[in-house]
Amino acid sequence: MKVLVLSQHYWPETFRINEVVESLQQAGCSVSVLTGQPNYPDGAIFPDYRAMGMGPQLHEAGYMIYRVPVSPRRQGRAMQLISNYLSFLVSASLVGPWLLRGQHFDVIFVYGISPILQAIPGVVLKRFKRAALVTWVQDLWPQSLQATGFVRDRRILALVGGVVRWIYRHSDLLLVQSRGFVSVVQAMASKTPIEYHPNPGELAFGQALPAGAPAFRLDPGFNVVFAGNMGTVQALDTLLQAAELLLPHLNVRLVLVGSGSRSEWLRQQIAQRGLLNVHLPGRFEPEDMPGILAQASALLVSLTSGPILSQTVPSKVQAYLAAGRPIIASLDGEGARVVEEAGAGLACPAEDAPALAQVILRLRAMPEAELKRMGDSGRRYYQQHFEPTMLAKRLVQHFEKLVRR
Repeated sequence: MKVLVLSQHYWPETFRINEVVESLQQAGCSVSVLTGQPNYPDGAIFPDYRAMGMGPQLHEAGYMIYRVPVSPRRQGRAMQLISNYLSFLVSASLVGPWLLRGQHFDVIFVYGISPILQAIPGVVLKRFKRAALVTWVQDLWPQSLQATGFVRDRRILALVGGVVRWIYRHSDLLLVQSRGFVSVVQAMASKTPIEYHPNPGELAFGQALPAGAPAFRLDPGFNVVFAGNMGTVQALDTLLQAAELLLPHLNVRLVLVGSGSRSEWLRQQIAQRGLLNVHLPGRFEPEDMPGILAQASALLVSLTSGPILSQTVPSKVQAYLAAGRPIIASLDGEGARVVEEAGAGLACPAEDAPALAQVILRLRAMPEAELKRMGDSGRRYYQQHFEPTMLAKRLVQHFEKLVRR
C-alpha cells in the first residue's frame, strides 16, 4: 500500500509522526512524506535547509521526503505563527501536487496537529491523486483557539469552525487521538466515519536502556519529573505554586525537562520566588528520555482546566506509562482517566496546587513496593493500548478497509 503522509512538521524536527512513519514502513507500507522546511521549536530554519527551498530528500531509512517552502516561525509571535501556518498551507496546496506529479497513492494520511487547517492541502491532493483521505485529529479546532485565548473574536472562531467542518466532511475517515474527541468531532463531521486511534508510545521505550551514564543524572531525593513542552496550557504556574508549598520538604524537588514558549518565564519565576526545589536542566533528544525518566521517583503531567483540554490525552502519558514509573496526573477528564484506569498513579484536579502538593507527598510516603506496582501496572497498560507496532498494524487495517470500500 502506498501512503503519502502530510505533516507541516517532520524530521529532523522531533514529532511523533516521525516514528509512526517508521512503524508504517515496518508494517509493509510504501511511505512518502510531504512537509515544510524544518524550523521548530526555535523558529529558525535548520542548517542545510532554506526557507524557500523545495524538492525531494531521501531519508536514511529509504523513503522520500518532499519539502515545500515555509515562512519560519521566528520568535513565535502571533503574526509570525500565522504567516508560518499559511505559508505551508499555500505551498503544500500549490507546490505539493507538482513535486508529486506522476505518483500514485492509495491513501493520503494527514497528521492533524494544530492548526488542523494544514489538512486543506490533503483535500487538494485527494482530488489530484484520487486517493482516500485520512485525517488524524490531534487537537480540537476552533475549540482550542478559544480555550487558550489565542482567538477571542467570535466571527473568526465561526469562520475557522466552518473551514474545519469542510475539512472533516471532505475526509474519508477521521481518526481521533482521544475518546473524548469523538462526540465533538462527530458533531462537525456529518457522515464521515470516525475511529479512535491513540498516539503510540515512542520506539525508544521499547528498547533496552543504553549502556553508560544517562544524558542527565538526577540528584538523590524524591524527584518528580515533568518532561516535554513548556507552553501556556501546561499549567506551569500551578507547578510553581505546588513547589512553594513543598519547600519545607527538603528532599522533594520538581525537575522540569524540556523547553517551550514559557521557558524564560519559568527561569525568571524560579529565581524571583527562590524555588531551590525546581530544576530546569533543558531539552534532550528523544533517545535520551528513557534513561532520564527511569530515574524519576514519579512522573508529572499537567494541563490547565477547561472542557476542551479535559478531552485530551497528552502524548507524554504514553511515554510515562512505558517508563514504568508512578504517574501524577494534574489534569481533568480523559488523561486522568487513562492514568487511573491503568492503575499507574494518582490524579488531582487541574490547576489545584495544594492538591498537587498533597499527591506528591502521598506518593513519597508510599512503600517502594507500592510505587513499583504502579509502574509495572502502567507498563502493562502501555503494551496493551499504546505499543507502536500494534498500533501501526491497526492503522494499516484502517487504510485497507477504507481503500476496499
